[in-house]
Amino acid sequence: MSGEGFFVGTAVAAYEWIAALALIIIAIWFIPIYLKNKIYTMPQFLKTRYNETVALIMAVFWLFLYVFVNLTSILYLGAVAINGLLGGEYLHAIMLALAVCALIITLGGMKVIGYTDVIQVAVLIVGGLATTYLALTIVAEKLGVGQGAIAGFKALLQDSPEHFKMILDKPTGTVGKIDTPLNLEIQKYVVLPGIAMYFAGQWIVNLNYWGCNQYITQRALGADLQTARTGILFAGFLKLMMPIIVMLPGIAAWVLYKNGHLPQLASKDGAYSAILGFLPNGLQGLAIAALTAAIIASLAGKLNSISTIYTLDIHKKYVNKNVDETKMVWIGRMTVVAAIIISLIFTWEDLLGIGGEGGFTFIQKYTGFISPGVFAMFILGMFWKRTTGTAALVGVILGFALAIFFNNYAVDLFGRETWMYTAFEYQKMEKGELKTIVEIPFLINMGWSFFITVATMIGISLAGPKVNPKAFEIDSSMFKVKPATLVLIVITLMILAALYIKFW
Repeated sequence: MSGEGFFVGTAVAAYEWIAALALIIIAIWFIPIYLKNKIYTMPQFLKTRYNETVALIMAVFWLFLYVFVNLTSILYLGAVAINGLLGGEYLHAIMLALAVCALIITLGGMKVIGYTDVIQVAVLIVGGLATTYLALTIVAEKLGVGQGAIAGFKALLQDSPEHFKMILDKPTGTVGKIDTPLNLEIQKYVVLPGIAMYFAGQWIVNLNYWGCNQYITQRALGADLQTARTGILFAGFLKLMMPIIVMLPGIAAWVLYKNGHLPQLASKDGAYSAILGFLPNGLQGLAIAALTAAIIASLAGKLNSISTIYTLDIHKKYVNKNVDETKMVWIGRMTVVAAIIISLIFTWEDLLGIGGEGGFTFIQKYTGFISPGVFAMFILGMFWKRTTGTAALVGVILGFALAIFFNNYAVDLFGRETWMYTAFEYQKMEKGELKTIVEIPFLINMGWSFFITVATMIGISLAGPKVNPKAFEIDSSMFKVKPATLVLIVITLMILAALYIKFW
């Protein structure tokens, strides 16, 4: 995200600020349904609401996504960032160290992950705020505009006002050539397609990630309703702060780079570590600790999810139904070890091209291949009693197929400009070669994949019974919130509105 802050600016904050709104929706409407029906894993939800076939397909999908997109990208990008701070010669050693640390924490179980998360998040916030403060101070000093963080922030606003727009304008053309302003404009818009993304994939990204994702929801599913809600809403409040901690250093790096003070910066994903390079040794150590904490916490959480899904939703059901709890724990541990070894193999020489794509974009784009179908299944399964297992099965496969279709084949079949989308052409250098890329913004792809999947699922379900026997029982009392919870929601909404008004 810091890299996207460097490249695009505050528009990338949409992923954090819309997340705050998504978390409110999840705390009020999603969590009561999970807790009332004693749901502990996401495949379990699909089995309870639909059938075992849907649950198995999604368990396999999630395992592939967590290992080959999430685990690999976190490990690779984390190692690249820390390596940049340590002189650029220790990439593989850092990868191994991160993998081993995450392994040790994960093998301790969910309670250890919970405790270490609390400590690591505290370090992340303190270290992150210190880094942001110093980054702004450095900008003020290097640009000669005064002293302190406020002077630095004003310098950012004055030097690069285009980096402080939440809504990007649609490019004036659709074909960009290298070293032209239009080419850069198109690349930014492809990642964050202006107001259109708020009617398309941005909601699917956030509601699916925060509400239908084992890695996230497992942290709330062991609590009572009020504790879960308070924790989720507090997380939403923290999301409002994240762009300050993560995005602002990226914009500071852009301004320093633009003015010739960061000539060594090779790619946008190196923006955060480039800023940290300016810090004095003690604070650099704190910043590295904060960065390492975030990386290890993310890796441990993912590994725990991989272990949970494999042991409970695949091994116990399809490999050995009579396995006892002690063996289950050991199978979970072996799964964790296998997952981290696979991720190391694929990140060792960046076989997946994470560096070329840009880390943040890589994660969002490839998660988006399964998000539309998954979210369609969950949202209709929770709130429409007529949704059938057949519709869910078609939905998960169709959502995935549509995402691939829009990403790889739509332009060849329908052309570059239709009423559904605009495809853009741009050029960029990858490993010394000039590449020409033609693509539809992936958030638009996600939007259409989701809407078509939902329409198809509704059509199939209308042919079934008026109330599916497996539908969840819902009553309005489940969604009532306490006054203190309501106050937290209103405060979050007011801050969010003020941020969008300021940076629109």
